[in-house]
Amino acid sequence: MSAEQSLAIIIRTIEFSETSLIVTLFSRELGKLSAIAKGARRPKGPFEGSLDLLSVCRVVVICKRSDALDLLTEAKLHRRFRGAERSLERVYAGYYLAELLRLLTDDYDPHPEVYDLTTTTLNEIDGMGDVATAVLFFEAQLLRMIGHAALTDRCTECGGDVDSSLSRMPFSLLSGGVVCKPCSNRQSGVLSIRQTAIKELRRLFSVDANLQTRVPSHLYSELRAVMSRYIQTIVGNVPRTQSLLPDSMRTEPTE
Repeated sequence: MSAEQSLAIIIRTIEFSETSLIVTLFSRELGKLSAIAKGARRPKGPFEGSLDLLSVCRVVVICKRSDALDLLTEAKLHRRFRGAERSLERVYAGYYLAELLRLLTDDYDPHPEVYDLTTTTLNEIDGMGDVATAVLFFEAQLLRMIGHAALTDRCTECGGDVDSSLSRMPFSLLSGGVVCKPCSNRQSGVLSIRQTAIKELRRLFSVDANLQTRVPSHLYSELRAVMSRYIQTIVGNVPRTQSLLPDSMRTEPTE
């Protein structure tokens, strides 16, 4: 056993006893892990309220890498998530990001780029950024980083060209991208997507995608439906917080 230090995002907490918590962390150096935080529920416990959901902390963990839980011995708060001070929409978006990290990443499999993506997106949600755009950007970039980027420029089944002159294109949830007409006729779970939405998906999945580029409002509902269905197919079920995401783009009232 060894003590490891890392920056980490709190993505889940579960009450373990009268005084302790089981905390799931997504750390920059260690990946995802679950650890017991002894005394975390005491009013004057050793963690001093640093283990709130979506908080960013500098943690010290004794990693056991066995059936036993790791031991969280220290958590120094760097940044607290304050989305609740602005809107429930921002809170729900943050919860959804945390759930995707739990569902789509493996224990002890570090992805520093995913950690950086998450903190950048949380900053956007926590501030004045557009929530709908931020969530779509996060989903697409997370899937790209873990090897599930949707293919949008050729048929995912046969590798052949697709007719980009069509107003709508078939998108296969199982194959993970667009498919040509002959291949689409042999598959189930195929969606018909507007060509303009496919182009926006291509941008979102690009390595050069920019979080500050707002998703066009007239495409959002279609993109939201496609991304939700695609993630459900990859995960094998419906993420619990997915239904809390906005189904249309809204502008929060300015103060």
